[in-house]
Amino acid sequence: MTHVTIVASPPNASADEVCQTWSDESACAALASALAQALRQRLDSGGSAVIELHGTLGAGKTTFTRHLLRALGVTGRIKSPSYAVVEPHELPGHTVQHFDFYRFNDPQEWEDAGFRDLFAAPGLKLVEWPDKAAGLLPRPDLRLMLTLHDDTRRDARLEALSPIGRAALAALKAAPTEGGPAHA
Repeated sequence: MTHVTIVASPPNASADEVCQTWSDESACAALASALAQALRQRLDSGGSAVIELHGTLGAGKTTFTRHLLRALGVTGRIKSPSYAVVEPHELPGHTVQHFDFYRFNDPQEWEDAGFRDLFAAPGLKLVEWPDKAAGLLPRPDLRLMLTLHDDTRRDARLEALSPIGRAALAALKAAPTEGGPAHA
């Protein structure tokens, strides 16, 4: 059993964030599962949320996304949308769109692919490499920043940027984690 603690934010950090250090993939999975629970009611009632995932290559963006999708109920193979740019996942009550803009180079692609319509529709949007589509994306509700230290250890900072994000973060902070209650 992995002990996951949501640690106190740095003194200069916003009250609207949660920070963790992941020593292994199970810690990533635990945060993804807790976040899925925090978002479930909103998504199941037809709401929307946008989560940006930031970090270098290998930081764990896609791994976190896979764990989040599994916790939300996605079964079967979960492909990275690196070449397709977007992979849709249909779940009872909502849709999840997983975007990867790593290879995104031309803003005209945004219009041609109908991304504006996808972001306007209800459901969860998970966005890897959002900086590649800067100026085209809506303001995210949550931003996950991942910093890679070695093959297993990562720092994760989840920041709320909207009322939707703050509600999800509050639910996340209130939820117990394995080994005890969450801390913020």
